[in-house]
Amino acid sequence: MSLIPVTILTGFLGAGKTTLLKRVLTEAHGQKIAVIENEFGEENIDSDILITDSEEQILQMSNGCICCTIREDLRETLQLLAAKRRKKLLDFERVVIETTGLADPGPVVQTFFMDDEIAESYLVDSIITLVDAKHAQQQLDDRQEARRQVGFADQIFLSKTDLISEDEKNALIHRLKHMNPRAPIEAVHFGEVALAQVLDLRGFNLNAKLDVDPDFLKEDDGHEHGHDHVHDEHCGHDHDDHAHGEHCHHPHHHHHDDDVKSFVYRAERAFDPAKLEDFLGAIVNVYGPRMLRYKGVLDMQGTNRKVIFQGVHQLMGSDLGPEWGAQEKRQSKMVFIGIDLPQDILRQGLEQCLVQQP
Repeated sequence: MSLIPVTILTGFLGAGKTTLLKRVLTEAHGQKIAVIENEFGEENIDSDILITDSEEQILQMSNGCICCTIREDLRETLQLLAAKRRKKLLDFERVVIETTGLADPGPVVQTFFMDDEIAESYLVDSIITLVDAKHAQQQLDDRQEARRQVGFADQIFLSKTDLISEDEKNALIHRLKHMNPRAPIEAVHFGEVALAQVLDLRGFNLNAKLDVDPDFLKEDDGHEHGHDHVHDEHCGHDHDDHAHGEHCHHPHHHHHDDDVKSFVYRAERAFDPAKLEDFLGAIVNVYGPRMLRYKGVLDMQGTNRKVIFQGVHQLMGSDLGPEWGAQEKRQSKMVFIGIDLPQDILRQGLEQCLVQQP
């Protein structure tokens, strides 16, 4: 039996998670979706779209979906759902987990990797984060949970953009890209999102291409360094996506020294596989709890195929991807998103893992 794809829906209090979820559940898409709701959430799915039985933990939805309120541990709920599906007591094709607004997505994601029984039934598809554009700057300043939700995201949806100015919206997008350059950002109005932007995003698929915002990769000074810099200490605002030679002329971009930051590393030389494995293993042992998401497409010595790797916290995996094209430039590209990660140590260590030039 194929693995059940799981979408994790996160976002700070009032960002519009339930509005988006209701739209997904009530749309006539013909998919059978099991929803796991954290009952400590600030909102619950409205009772008018549920056929409720107060004694039953699993609720049948009026459109054929089912809704499950977590009363025990997430792991037990997932096991219960999988067991009922195997026994043909429940029929569903995928799971959406709506976390509470104060939840750190990390432990939720790790459940699917660290528990063998869960890993044999489920596959994490993606983490979707909703951001309340009206209140985001304050929330990101004040609450680490909000910053971590952005750092973990495979897709970011901005709600309530109609309540802020264009300059405020641009400043927020700059800040979010600075924190997570691999997640596309899109404004949504009252949860009106195409299902294709919510399901089957393959954010955790090792062979999915590495998406990094292209502006994020632009050098600031016109010089090639073989890797990319993230600037967070100059001229009083985030300008990680300035083009070459641009200067500080955006007064609406304010500097935020977020603890969740990202940086991209690129290299033209191939990696020595043994050295890289040892270095990444050591880094993950020391900094794993602070490493939210990391992913890369690597040029490895000794193979003509791309090596794709990614990780969440201390959990890391790699896989062989397609062959490098005959005309394709072989280079490695990695993105790290984490809490106060030591960029210098990571860069120096990665440089030392490259095959030495003769």
